[in-house]
This record gives sequence, C-alpha cells and structure tokens, in this order.
Amino acid sequence: MTDIEPTNPEPTNSQPLSHEEAQAKAAILAECENLAAAGVTFVAVHFDGYGDSGVSEEVRCFDSEYYDYDEHKPVAHDAAYLQEHFENLVPMGYEDDCGGFGDVVLDVAAGKITVERNDRFEDYTTSSYEV
Repeated sequence: MTDIEPTNPEPTNSQPLSHEEAQAKAAILAECENLAAAGVTFVAVHFDGYGDSGVSEEVRCFDSEYYDYDEHKPVAHDAAYLQEHFENLVPMGYEDDCGGFGDVVLDVAAGKITVERNDRFEDYTTSSYEV
C-alpha cells in the first residue's frame, strides 16, 4: 500500500504581502475590539468580475455564527472607513477573462482575515488563504 498525496492540497498564499496589503491587514485587525464590542462577528467585502471588468461591493458587517455571502443578511453597523483596506486585499486579476468572484472576510473573534477567490473557466476552483 502506498501513500497517495492529494492532487489539490489546501492552498496557501505563498507570496509575501505588499507594503499596502500589510498596512491594510494591520488597520483591519486593529478594529477587532471595537467591532466585537458592537456585536459584529464578521466583516466582509464581496468581489465579482469578468471580461476585464469587476466590482467590489461595500463593506458589510454580520452578527452570524459563520460567514456566508448568500445566506446571511448584514447588520446595520457602519464600517465604511474600512473599505479601502479591504479593497487592498482583493486579489488582483479576478476580473480577467472569464473572471472570478469571492470574499475578503474578517473573523472578528479569531482576528483572522481570509481571502476566498473562485476563478471561472468552464467550471470554477476555490482557494482560501489567511493574510
């Protein structure tokens, strides 16, 4: 019997963060205490694009047990001041060719930011990594 390695191992971001990305990450994480005090559990920006055109939606806050773009409704908490920081973490090129979509998500309690990017072709693949 031989050990078989998975053909699609858990993806990670092997690239170091740019200066702008590192600053964005620090600014977002610095708000965790304030967001938690307001009852916010997740903060997210959804992005979607194709054909060399794309859009990032406004920052939204959630008070759910887990984040799901299609399932949960945002709460009324103004986090617009974080918009630019979240957009700095949206992966480049998601709008190229068939495009892609995904989310940049802050898990407030864990103090972790995850980028989930789905690339379109005839199907789609999903990659997640912590920044």
